[in-house]
Amino acid sequence: MSDLFEYSDRMTSPVEAFYCNKNTMSLPVENHWHYFVELLYMIEGNVFITCNENTYHLTPGMMIMIPPQAIHSVYSEDGQDFNYSCIKFNTNRIQMIEGYLPNLNIQFHEILQMQNPPLIFTEDSFPDIGLQSTLDNLINEVRQKNYGYNTYIYSILSSLMLRILRIWYDMGIPMNTEPLTDTDTYAIQDVILYIDKHSNENINIPQLASMCNMSYSYFAKVFHRQFGQSCKQYIEFIRLSKAENLILFTDYDLTTIAEETGFADCSHLIRCFKKRFSLTPKQYRLQHRTI
Repeated sequence: MSDLFEYSDRMTSPVEAFYCNKNTMSLPVENHWHYFVELLYMIEGNVFITCNENTYHLTPGMMIMIPPQAIHSVYSEDGQDFNYSCIKFNTNRIQMIEGYLPNLNIQFHEILQMQNPPLIFTEDSFPDIGLQSTLDNLINEVRQKNYGYNTYIYSILSSLMLRILRIWYDMGIPMNTEPLTDTDTYAIQDVILYIDKHSNENINIPQLASMCNMSYSYFAKVFHRQFGQSCKQYIEFIRLSKAENLILFTDYDLTTIAEETGFADCSHLIRCFKKRFSLTPKQYRLQHRTI
């Protein structure tokens, strides 16, 4: 079973910006995750975006912001033409220096814990800027690589992220400014890579804590702080996301899928899958079949 992680070098912190259409790619884009924020703005046509537990229907003029480490996919149910802009960037390059502003990565994880995360924005969300023209400008800057383009791009992205924080603040969403050390952050990132790679095996959580040089209780606190769920719940979430890929994009039977994704047996897979998706794997395959 392939990993869900989409590799990109977090140290060099690149910006990726491009258009997605039938000439440049094909749908669906299967479940995956990465360290970067991803902005998708629909120009023509429509697509469906899954992001952790939620599904969004993206139509022209709408933008979705996919937080770091969120498992997401893109698909179309009608096979029509589509065209959307895609911007990926590292939030560690966004400088929020005022003490009352939150750590972006932590804030994004807390937003994802909400029942209906407010991740969709439109042109009306930013009345003082043209959203599509701003994203078009970013894509052109990445393509042309003019002098100082990285600094210019991140100045625009910083402004956009601040506008999003203001929208959330005006909605009454608390801005959590509790610090998290870089050491703890990178330790947990190494752990989630390990979970992704070894999700079909028996994973010992105290051993994960030891890998981080943390006590079990401190590891549990830091993990929950970043992901809003226990490590055990996160492991099941990863296994179910991989199972969803196999259900949608292969003809594997459920026994094989259970073995490939780390569930004890077929019954265990069905029970956990139905709890998350409110459908059995068979029902889900029939409703969402893409092959």
